[in-house]
This record gives sequence, C-alpha cells and structure tokens, in this order.
Amino acid sequence: MSGEFDLIARIRERAGGPHAVAGPDGVVLGIGDDAAVLSLPPDRQLVVAMDTLNTGVHFPHDTAPADIGWKALAVNLSDLAAMGATPAWCTLSLSLPAGDRVWIDAFLDGFLGLAEAHRTRLVGGDTTRGPLSVCVTVHGLVAPGAALRRDGAQAGDDIWISGTPGDAAGALAQWKAGAGGDAALRARLDRPTPRTALGIALIGVAHAAIDVSDGLLADLQHLAGASGLAARIDLGALPVSPALRAAFGDDVRYALQATGGDDYELCFAAPSAARAAVIDAGRVSATPVTRIGQLLTGSGVSAWRGDVPWTPPSRGWDHFGRGEAD
Repeated sequence: MSGEFDLIARIRERAGGPHAVAGPDGVVLGIGDDAAVLSLPPDRQLVVAMDTLNTGVHFPHDTAPADIGWKALAVNLSDLAAMGATPAWCTLSLSLPAGDRVWIDAFLDGFLGLAEAHRTRLVGGDTTRGPLSVCVTVHGLVAPGAALRRDGAQAGDDIWISGTPGDAAGALAQWKAGAGGDAALRARLDRPTPRTALGIALIGVAHAAIDVSDGLLADLQHLAGASGLAARIDLGALPVSPALRAAFGDDVRYALQATGGDDYELCFAAPSAARAAVIDAGRVSATPVTRIGQLLTGSGVSAWRGDVPWTPPSRGWDHFGRGEAD
C-alpha cells in the first residue's frame, strides 16, 4: 500500500514531471503545484470537457485497471472529437478504496498510453480515498468560430455515424447474462476509440456533431432538438460489426445499435452536397463513416425498418431515470 503523496509522486513520475518554462505543448507548470499554468496559442479557442466514470455504472467491476485508465480518457477525448478540437491537456481526479501502487501503474499504462497517442499532456489532478471513481477534464484547441456544435444542423442534412454502433452495448448485454462474451465486443466496451482525427477532418464539412455515449437515438435527439429539427434514421443502414451480427438476431441487434450506449462514435449532420467530402474525411482519418438518415423540418427522432416505423424498447441511458431514458 502507498500513501496519497506516494501515489501523486508516482503519477507525476509516470507523466513526466512539471516544466519550468513553456514548452512546445504550452505547459508552463504541470503536476506538482496547486494548479497548472498553461499557455494558450493566440489563434485558438479553448474547448473544455469533463466526464466521471464510476465502478459498476460506467464499467463492470471486473474491468482491468489499464482498461479503466484508457476508457476514462477516451470518453473525454470523444467529447473533444465531437467539437472538432485538437487535444492538448488533461487533469485526472482519482477516488480509490486503497493506495495500491500496482493498480495505479496498471491504470496509468492505459491512461498515459492513450494520452501519448493523442498528444495529450497530463498537467494535474487529485487523489482521495473512497469508492472507485475517475474524473477527467480535457482541454482542446480549435480555431475561433470553427468548433462543431449540436445546434448547426439544417433541414435536408444527411445523418452520418462513424464506426459500428452497438458493439459496446452488446458486450455489456453478454456480461450481464453471465455468458462468455465475445472478445472483440468486450474490447469495444473497455477501450473505445476517440474519433479525434475524424472530428478535426469534419470542420468546415459537417454542420453539427455529437458523440454517442448514451445511445444513438438519445444523442441524435440532443442534436436534432438543439437544431430545431426532426431526425429519421433507417435501421437497415446502420453499419454492423461481424461480431455483433454473429452474437445477436436482428431484433436484439437493432435495439442495441439504436439505444445502447458506450460506443463513443460520432453522429454528425452534413449537407447532401458534401457527401464526397464526408467520405474523404473518413478516409484521411482512417475512420469508417456511414450515412444512416436525414434531418427534416419538425421535431422528434424516428427509426424505420424499411417503410415500417420501429418502436425502440427505450430511448437510451439516463442516470437519474430508471436506468434508461424512455
């Protein structure tokens, strides 16, 4: 076991320590003081997002520490991706039941591994004793006025989705059933891929974007509602992974894809005239993108199986509802 200051020292050591002067990453003072000091480029706006992950709510109790570390940062980077922001810095707050250095090192393997891949510098945070909980704040940079928002969609815009939605929800369903789950699906639950490169590539192409954390229909409703529009998606157009198709029949699969959370894919709106540009954005960011519907005048979100409207079993996740939003 380690004390609080031992854990902080270990995190500081693993993260690279503070900088005395501004470096190319803009960190004037990092871990080790009361607060970080950061130098913001004069031609950029700051984009800030924060998410908290609690054991048993955001990840199963048996999740490996390295996967918890990865996911804690990934879900926050996904928020930056939805804004088209380039990641820069992050802070980390950890509530731990015990000061376990072995656990911390494994957690940091995942957290810092993803941070390095996205050139995101850990610049501060906090540790405390309590139930396992991880809170991360990320800071990204974007050109003035260029950030993607939820409220910019227009009637007639195409609706697009990145990746293959439903995989994480499929893994969670298998875990809850107590059956041996598919490794590919579980990897999508434990280690989501932040679509930061796609978000950046969509600046000037997409009208609006959101990351899918609470379920496709629920999050699409946020985007459509903010833009004062209705949305219609075609379930048959949803891209599906081989693992999800093999594990579930169509009825269950559609429910997982339309209402399951934890995918952290990007759902975005773009004009039909920009279809080639969207495909190119997917190509340059090495991210599959699929057109799944359209934004219309009116309100509400509907899903269709061919010409037949489909009623979902729920609309998505709601922390303060009955587990899922109706």
